[in-house]
Parts: sequence; C-alpha cells; structure tokens
Amino acid sequence: MKKALIVQGDCPCHPSRAIADILAEQLQAAEFEVSMAHSMDCFLDRARLAETDLLVMNWHMATITHQQLAPFLDAVRDGTGLAGIHGYMGDTLRTTPIFRNEHAYEWMIGGQWVSHPGDDGVTYTVRIVDARSPITAGIDDFTVSTEKYYMHFDPAIHPVAVTDFDEIVMPIAWTKGYGRGRIFYHSLGHRPNIVQIPEVLRLTRQGMAWAAR
Repeated sequence: MKKALIVQGDCPCHPSRAIADILAEQLQAAEFEVSMAHSMDCFLDRARLAETDLLVMNWHMATITHQQLAPFLDAVRDGTGLAGIHGYMGDTLRTTPIFRNEHAYEWMIGGQWVSHPGDDGVTYTVRIVDARSPITAGIDDFTVSTEKYYMHFDPAIHPVAVTDFDEIVMPIAWTKGYGRGRIFYHSLGHRPNIVQIPEVLRLTRQGMAWAAR
C-alpha cells in the first residue's frame, strides 16, 4: 500500500481542514495509507519523507524555514510525488517574507496564484485538453461557479485542463516533473462543495494517484 502524507495547516481564508479530510477520503479510496502533519517540521524527518510516496500540500498562507524547505525539495527531487489544489498549494508561500523568497518552491510546483477577478461565484468552463492522460480519464468539459484563478506559471508545465480569460488560455490543472518526482496541481477548491463536484473529485483523486511514486 502506498503512503501519503497531507501537510495541513489552518487559514482564516479557507476551510482547510475540511478540504484535507476530503483529500484523505479520496486517497483512501485509491488505497493509500494516509497520515496528516500539522507542522512544517515534518519535512525535517528525511527518513519519513523517503518512505512517503506522495506529499499533499494543504496549507495556505504558511511560513517555512530554509531548514524545513531543503529536505522537502530533496524528497520530491528523489521521487516522492507532490500534489495539491487551489491556494493550499498554489498560494502557500505568498504572504510572508520567508515564503515570498522561496522561489524554489514555486519553481517546483510550476506556478503561483496572482488574482481571481470577480472573486467567488464566477461561472466558467473547465476544458479538458489532454484526454489521453490518466488524470482526466472519464472527465469531460464541465462548468463551475467559484473563484477563477489567474496564475503565473512555468512554461515547463503540461496542462491537462484549462479555462479562458478573454483571449488568454489559463491552465487550471497541470503536471510537471521535478527531478524524479511528479507534480500534480489544479486550482479548483475554494470551498468543500467545489471539491465535491464529481468531476473535480475525480480529477483530484486521479491526479494524486498519478503523482505518487
């Protein structure tokens, strides 16, 4: 059985614990053994990271030290998968001086939140652009009403789902390599009801399973 570690922290902007519980349920449904950490000190345990097949980042607006970040980066480089959704992974490092300077994290995941014009409740279409990927298997284009993320992203990412900002195509879900590690991210998930949309649940579950070692 593969092992997944959800790195979970509370934030006033998002119901992060409820999201973490949904992610844990999806991983268990995919036959992962799931544990949860509530401190960035979990990254200091290199032996534990080496035995972990998948890290799930679920901590918006957090702080981290260089001592904590270095083994995190090393673990993914060495083959531990990394997955996450919405601001829990795509905006983890934005608001504090320490995280703001940790560009290595943004490089690893392949992107960073910039804005969500219109805030919550924007209705838009999620378009599947890689129907051959196991991440999108069984998922057709679908519509959501939620935050619509505009992101800075690395041209090295491989989008599997996108949306449109006027004439700009914006990745919503992508994969990326980092050393021997696989990265999966999607920007949906502002509230639990969005994560629980059948297409989003399936995208999340299949993406996490794909990213695992």
